[in-house]
Amino acid sequence: MGDNMEYYAGEYDVIVIGAGHAGCEAALACSRMGLKTLVTAINLDSIAMMACNPSIGGPAKGNLVREIDALGGEMGINTDHTMIQIRTLNTKKGPAVRAFRAQVDKKRYSERMKWVLENQENLYMKQTEVVDILTEEGKVTGVITNLGARYSCKAAIVATGVYLNGKIVIGDVSYEGGPNGLFPAKGLSESLKKLGFELRRFKTGTPARIDGKSVDFSKMMEQPGDENMKAFSFMTKEINIKQNSCYLTYTNETTHKIIRDNIHRSPLFTGGVEGVGPRYCPSIETKIVNFPDRESHQIFIEPEGINTREMYVQGMSSSLPEDVQIDMLRSIKGLENCEMMRTAYAIDYDCINPQDLKLTLESKHIEGLYFAGQINGSSGYEEAAAQGIMAGINAALKLKGKEPFILDRSEAYIGVLIDDLVTKGTNEPYRMMTSRAEYRLVLRQDNADLRLTQKGYDVGLVTEERYNAFIKKKENIENEIERLKCKSISPVDKVIEYLRKYNSADIKSGVSLYELLKRPEITYASLAEIDEEMPGLSPDEAEEVEILIKYEGYIKKQLTQIEQFKKLENRKLHDDIEYNQIKGLSSEARQKLSEIRPSNIGQASRISGVSPADISVLLVYLEQLRRR
Repeated sequence: MGDNMEYYAGEYDVIVIGAGHAGCEAALACSRMGLKTLVTAINLDSIAMMACNPSIGGPAKGNLVREIDALGGEMGINTDHTMIQIRTLNTKKGPAVRAFRAQVDKKRYSERMKWVLENQENLYMKQTEVVDILTEEGKVTGVITNLGARYSCKAAIVATGVYLNGKIVIGDVSYEGGPNGLFPAKGLSESLKKLGFELRRFKTGTPARIDGKSVDFSKMMEQPGDENMKAFSFMTKEINIKQNSCYLTYTNETTHKIIRDNIHRSPLFTGGVEGVGPRYCPSIETKIVNFPDRESHQIFIEPEGINTREMYVQGMSSSLPEDVQIDMLRSIKGLENCEMMRTAYAIDYDCINPQDLKLTLESKHIEGLYFAGQINGSSGYEEAAAQGIMAGINAALKLKGKEPFILDRSEAYIGVLIDDLVTKGTNEPYRMMTSRAEYRLVLRQDNADLRLTQKGYDVGLVTEERYNAFIKKKENIENEIERLKCKSISPVDKVIEYLRKYNSADIKSGVSLYELLKRPEITYASLAEIDEEMPGLSPDEAEEVEILIKYEGYIKKQLTQIEQFKKLENRKLHDDIEYNQIKGLSSEARQKLSEIRPSNIGQASRISGVSPADISVLLVYLEQLRRR
């Protein structure tokens, strides 16, 4: 771009590049914390676009949404306003793995988020493509757009999603493109390379969309929402909607034969797709190749919204040619006459190595440059939004001259997500799962507000209204647990009858309601039958009381483990340590520690290639430093 085309277009504190799920949370966090913020999008109609599934939440992802909400983010509130169905998953399992999953009206989700951004003070939006990031002496100073506008800023957050050098692949057809028929972002990759970032190619894909008129739902199993509807946001008082159902069907031997007979036409197997795909959300052709013995795979037909007939075919992500896709869909029960409205496709895109980032999501070598979302090698709306809010908070704190905000693995799923990306890196699109969290009994979705609202308030993102509601809830829970400990019942007729009704062992003498509630067959709600003094707790407060009492032993055990973990996290490692000079470290540890520069011993211990022996050497080294 010639110098004569450039013009100076204005000054902002923070510029957020991209307005997907990461960009929206980042921009809202910065502007709500009082900074003049610009957010750019290639197309303003694609703000918070759900380019893939029409749902928010699920195992581990639901925890992320509630944590974003507890910190003062928007995703949970936006989901509550635009959902068309809500279900609680894993209800038969313990509270550590329960999760909400909402079907959302895609268009309304995007429109409402755009409206929230438009009405946010300090926040400005522009439809433009940023092609260059400007720096001086290793610090961000501004950006340049494809139309020659130069904006200056003190911090920038890159949240480009899958647009960066995007390439759509369907069979042997491929073309430059972003998701859902939008333009890709072309110029920024070169700019990042010039700034020293190592770019990689990752891939994601999406299933076909079909016309609901052409589906025979009578041949499928209906999947309705929960009768007792829960909200994602701790601020939503109640959900009152007419819910839309999803439908379950299955692939069969015919489907699998069609795929096997055409596997030579799949770009995943012919090399047409360069990027590495997500292990935990594979395409249907990958499933058929990797699990040859499976007779069928689940397929969910999910509505994309209230004012559309389009249905999303969950479980059928593919990049096979269009004619194969049609045959494959029509081999499935209930889809024999289905009409495909949008073809499934794979998309290749550029992302960075997240090990180039600090735990604040700021670049290690360019000050004031932050990254959030799929550009960091993650996949999923919820993972993106979680990184967005953290990058936004940290950019704002940096410009205010305050301490950075880092959540560790024992405090939040967000902490696990960011630590995994930054410390361990990823060779494939990273997806959050319950099994990744060591302390998941403490990091439940029901207590996200009790864990994080205070922190969100301290950094200046949580409103007074939310904070006061949190304080009230906390007090109610603590007071009720105390009351249950103090209130004792005797083996009178009414109590004996109650215990027999719930097949619970008799009591010989007085026992506290607290002890009684520890019994698996006794619920908090049922205590009302023998306790006239029960306060009117909200369902959320009652659930919290019950979990804290029933799982007290396990929770205490986990809190002890967390204390041990914190000891290592609190042993800080300075940025300027010369790891090559430390005697006793293995050569691999020296290389990895010098590259990643962990901020504490705990983080160092999670780097692959750093052994327990290396950690012992580091602890001795720190002790020697302290003595000096």
